[in-house]
Amino acid sequence: MAVTPTLLWFRQDLRLQDNPALFAAVVRGGAVVPMYILDDAAEGNWPMGGASRWWLHQALASLDASLRERGSRLVIARGDSAEVLRKLVKATGAGAVFWNRRYEPAVIARDAAVKAELLAGGVETKSFNGALLFEPHTIQNKQGKPFQVFTPYWKHCLTLPVAPVVKFGATSIAAPAAWPRSLEVMELGLLPKTKWDAGFYEAWQPGEAGAAARLKKFTGRAMDAYADARNLPDRDGTSLLSPWLHFGELSPRQVWAAVEARSKESGVFPSSNGARVFLSEIGWREFAHHLLFHFPHTPEKPLRAEFEKFPWAEDTGGKKLRAWQRGLTGYPIVDAGMRQLWHTGWMHNRVRMVVASFLVKHLRLNWTHGAAWFWHTLVDADLASNTLGWQWSAGCGADAAPYFRVFAPVLQGVKFDSDGDYVRRWVPELAKLPAEHIHAPWEAPAAVLARAGVELGKNYPGPIVNHATARNAALKAFKELRGGAVKSETGELELEAGT
Repeated sequence: MAVTPTLLWFRQDLRLQDNPALFAAVVRGGAVVPMYILDDAAEGNWPMGGASRWWLHQALASLDASLRERGSRLVIARGDSAEVLRKLVKATGAGAVFWNRRYEPAVIARDAAVKAELLAGGVETKSFNGALLFEPHTIQNKQGKPFQVFTPYWKHCLTLPVAPVVKFGATSIAAPAAWPRSLEVMELGLLPKTKWDAGFYEAWQPGEAGAAARLKKFTGRAMDAYADARNLPDRDGTSLLSPWLHFGELSPRQVWAAVEARSKESGVFPSSNGARVFLSEIGWREFAHHLLFHFPHTPEKPLRAEFEKFPWAEDTGGKKLRAWQRGLTGYPIVDAGMRQLWHTGWMHNRVRMVVASFLVKHLRLNWTHGAAWFWHTLVDADLASNTLGWQWSAGCGADAAPYFRVFAPVLQGVKFDSDGDYVRRWVPELAKLPAEHIHAPWEAPAAVLARAGVELGKNYPGPIVNHATARNAALKAFKELRGGAVKSETGELELEAGT
């Protein structure tokens, strides 16, 4: 008896290599019908933002091209996932539906309902781990509860084996007798109607090939210096792998294997302190999914419930929020980061922490405003990582930076962009200022400003808030929340959110 076709449901696993669902579909035998469904309603309160939709358009086109090289293609649909699957099962005669798991709360609920319906209809239904090194439901502390602090979480994970990469060596994928109707990628309407995405094309190469090229470049050249270079926004010192990881054009197992391969040269794993720190950032991504899975309310509400009563500041007309979004706060390192974000869909990790701290502590605006803006503008917008990062910055989540630790934007600029090259690139109004004044132009002598062509309040704003005043107000608000004295302290935690 001929084997019935398998529907292979692509989601955030847009690759052929190390794709357990694809591997299982091919091993099952018979035709494989690769498919993608754009189902915004299934994402709950978090349908993809504009930058992510741009990336998805490119990634789907790339995946379709890779499948066609193997005699297959990608069937694209839009709508309710259960309804689309129901129709495709009928149209293709499929006897199985395979997919790789996701871990967002709304998607888990959707997938459970879809699986129950398919199984009830006699369709073989299987899901696989294609996105994480360690799935959230498999990790618990000694008390049998989820971890809420990163260091013991990652220390525990490092005692566990990492599954090997699933290699896909097939030169062809069996096609069905007839292909079901499919939309073209362009019909999904993922690209922005207003062309604010020009810089994305300059910065990125979405797709599995782009992911492999970036991973090879990073592990071959920059990884060993990562521990220090990751903090310097004016250079290519981070992995930049986050968007490929989010969309599954690269798996964390492939990253792990690449680091292991480098370690064979030295006989030590990890091969350097840079490699060790880099893997810990992969661990931070794992931790984010662990928290989201176990605490599904956190995209909208703080993990630490007392922060629901935090006295956030008023922002009449949203003026302060808009200034932050547009990179017009008057603090050059903050403005550079926000402009880099708008132009490229990405922001350097060190600067992400600076701009986040500025929003929640200098402007004292609710962290959810920042999370929503990042969600719309980041090509690597990931619900787990975005939630953890913002709650970390606001001091209201797991492993959070204490609220009284306020990043001083001028000090951060001087420390991590000492020559001012990062600011000069993204805030060209200040390009001619000497390094000693570029991070605090309001303190520069009038003659220096004049020579540099800087007119504060005209072609570049003065500071939207005074650092000392804003910091004291933040500490006062935290004191009110805690109902008592709070230790006044400067400094920061060194752990970064993201890779």
